[in-house]
Amino acid sequence: MTATILLSQDSRGVATIRLNRPDLHNAMDDEMVGLLTHTLRQVAADESIRVVILTGNGINFSAGHDMAWLQRIAGASADEIAQQARLVTTMLHTLDTLPQPTIARVQGSAFGIGAGLISCCDIAYGVSEALFSFPDTRIGAIPASIAPFVLRAIGERAARRYFLSAERLNAGKAKRLGLLHQVVEDEELDSAIALQVSNLLCNGPQAMHQAKCLINDLALLGTTKEAMELAIHRASETRSSQEGREGLRAFIEKRKPHWQD
Repeated sequence: MTATILLSQDSRGVATIRLNRPDLHNAMDDEMVGLLTHTLRQVAADESIRVVILTGNGINFSAGHDMAWLQRIAGASADEIAQQARLVTTMLHTLDTLPQPTIARVQGSAFGIGAGLISCCDIAYGVSEALFSFPDTRIGAIPASIAPFVLRAIGERAARRYFLSAERLNAGKAKRLGLLHQVVEDEELDSAIALQVSNLLCNGPQAMHQAKCLINDLALLGTTKEAMELAIHRASETRSSQEGREGLRAFIEKRKPHWQD
């Protein structure tokens, strides 16, 4: 049986996770969701991994829910449906909180869960011909499992339109809304990702992790006094860490920090 999730790692500590159901446009079922969650946890625990790229094999990134999975859900009880939804939210949360910086390499269209995965990545590149949508309302459902992550990415106003209408948006619109950070032509995708990977490898691994944690925590607090105190505490904690001190010494001494060796 062909594995639906593939994981590889190069000598620099760059891991690539590939959705691998190209014949079904990387549509996901509960087994594939569980396997991706397991793979993400494996990556999170591996300190040798510095950067994570999430992509798909075939012409599209992910078509969302697998049809056979939807057919099974159609006859399920409310409790069973809630359990299936929990699988998706757990997967997305695991990706969203991964300690390493994550790059979505969107080589084709992404619908539903696929768009949710992109929303959870720190940086997202997509090809110009890609299309995106949240098609749940077409079948009398709502994109609830992916909603917290997509809402953060594109904002409430855009979510109102595209969740309700289920219409497709092109890559240019996805970039303007914040679902993608950069749109490139197909032949430019790998070179653009390679450039960003090189950029990320220059940065302190723990500093990038702490930056992600700080953003998530501050997002819950806004600009309150508690938020400012938290920012002060995290700044002190990171600057006084072994990595923080090494980075500053390297800058002063005009040399590369140890993580670039």
